Amino acid sequence: MRIFRAMLMLAHLAVVLLLFGTMLNAYVPPRIFPYLNLLSLAFPGLFILHLLLCLVWIISWKKRAFLFLFLTLFLLQPAKRWINFTSEKTEKGNLKVVTLNAKGGDYGLGEIYSYLKNQNADIVLLQEFTSDFPVQGYEYTANQRLIAISSRFEIHHQEAIVLEEGAGSALFADIKINGQIIRFITVYLHPFSFEKQKVKPADDFEENKAKSKYILKQLIPNFKRHQDEVEKIREVIQNSPYPVILTGDFNAVPNSYEYYQLSTGLQDVFVAVGNGNGTSFHDYKIPIRIDYIFASESLQPVSHQIDRSVKLSDHYPVIAEFKIKNP
Repeated sequence: MRIFRAMLMLAHLAVVLLLFGTMLNAYVPPRIFPYLNLLSLAFPGLFILHLLLCLVWIISWKKRAFLFLFLTLFLLQPAKRWINFTSEKTEKGNLKVVTLNAKGGDYGLGEIYSYLKNQNADIVLLQEFTSDFPVQGYEYTANQRLIAISSRFEIHHQEAIVLEEGAGSALFADIKINGQIIRFITVYLHPFSFEKQKVKPADDFEENKAKSKYILKQLIPNFKRHQDEVEKIREVIQNSPYPVILTGDFNAVPNSYEYYQLSTGLQDVFVAVGNGNGTSFHDYKIPIRIDYIFASESLQPVSHQIDRSVKLSDHYPVIAEFKIKNP
């Protein structure tokens, strides 16, 4: 029994080290060590395993439980990026934003049109947008390959963020709302495009081994491509003379390199005012959060919702409201 507990202790320490390793994504770019970014994908499973092992030590009345519970304090913020609970805000917003990867309207353009009309949002930011897919009822529109911004307020300036040819796409629009200009950025980082049959676990070990190699072959080059895309988007955020609201499909999970870099100097609206599970992509059975709304610290978010009542694409719509005050 003593040997088993010692092995379990070592295993638990290894799990904790891997969880803390995800924080290094804030500093280590994929072009230097891309495998570190893989840990962000495993964070939910590792964190659940860590909690279960903590429970084992508590039930066993072992003092090491205090050590692991103390270490958990440093993991709460990364965990809140996946699942979060905040108190309900009493203040009402005067700016409503909806972001959605529309998947080119494959699930039905009519349903998307109807949904967006009923949402009555002030700003709609779309990814996997196509030129024959305008958002109806909005006077002002900015669009670029795969993405678009539709606004009820006048767009004073719009500009594409030039990324590598054939990669993802990004666009910003400076919009005056309640006397304040805000820079809205919509982002669609390069997708992974997995073939479902090649990532579905099999009973055969060799087949699973081949599938693992296929997954790595898709992930590693994309991590490096994302680094180049993120650098150009970060430059636009840092050079913005206005507060920023950044939205989009990052094709990257929380605690990844992409997440840390794009959220620098911004608040994750889900963490600030969101509740529940942050999963926004439903095409796989595992929890995946890859759709985000970030905002400058000077802006006041009052609500965040991932609308799972509809399936307009393989992504759920993400909705946030802000209270924009006169400058």
